Amino acid sequence: MRRMDKRNNPRKAHVRHILVANKPEAKDILHQIQNSKKPLKEFKKLAKRFSNCPSGSKKGDLGEFVEGQMVLDFEKAVWAADAEATPTKFIKTQFGFHIIWVHSKTEHSE
Repeated sequence: MRRMDKRNNPRKAHVRHILVANKPEAKDILHQIQNSKKPLKEFKKLAKRFSNCPSGSKKGDLGEFVEGQMVLDFEKAVWAADAEATPTKFIKTQFGFHIIWVHSKTEHSE
C-alpha cells in the first residue's frame, strides 16, 4: 500500500483529518466546520468526538508525513488544498470519508 517516494527531497505535509463511515455524516461535520466562527477549533472538537481514526484522540492530528506514505486519493487532496484554509469538501478512500485540514506543505526544492 505504501508508495514511498524515491526522490531525494519528497514533499511533506502536516495535516489533521476527520474520518467517518458515511457521506451524510461527513456532510454534516463539514457544514458545522464551515459555519463556525472558529473553524479550526470546531474541527479539532469534531475530530475528537466523531473521527473513526486513532488520530481522533489527538484532535485529528496526523503530524507530518512524507509524500508516498498515505493513500493516493488522500495525498491528492492534501496537495490540492491551501494551507490553513477551512475545508470546502471531503474525499472518499477505502477507509471512509475524510475531511482534511492542511496546516503546512513543503514542496521539494530542486
